[in-house]
Amino acid sequence: MDEVAAAIADPVRREILLMLRDEPLSAGQIADRFAISRPAVSRHLRVLREAGLARDTADGRRRVYTLVTAPLDELAGWLERLMRPSGWQHHLDALETEVYRTRRERQTAAGRHPSQKETA
Repeated sequence: MDEVAAAIADPVRREILLMLRDEPLSAGQIADRFAISRPAVSRHLRVLREAGLARDTADGRRRVYTLVTAPLDELAGWLERLMRPSGWQHHLDALETEVYRTRRERQTAAGRHPSQKETA
């Protein structure tokens, strides 16, 4: 998961992944879409390959890259756990609900029985 997170930390690599989402592309097609050098794009593609996020195949002299999303599953699961409320959050939400319910009941009771309020 750390290697995948490190790979997608760079904005150029994230953009490459978005491009590959739509269609397989050759290294040259990818490089043509950036204002950085071809060797720099090649290094980004290597990082994506090593993280398992891209696969390359030979097509004559060209290398064609395709997106591989499976390595993102573990990271997505971790992010989901991070975003989910903790056990304490559920307890605090329940307490807040109970406080509001009790206030509402007291206000309703005070409104229905004003004489009880005066004698108490």
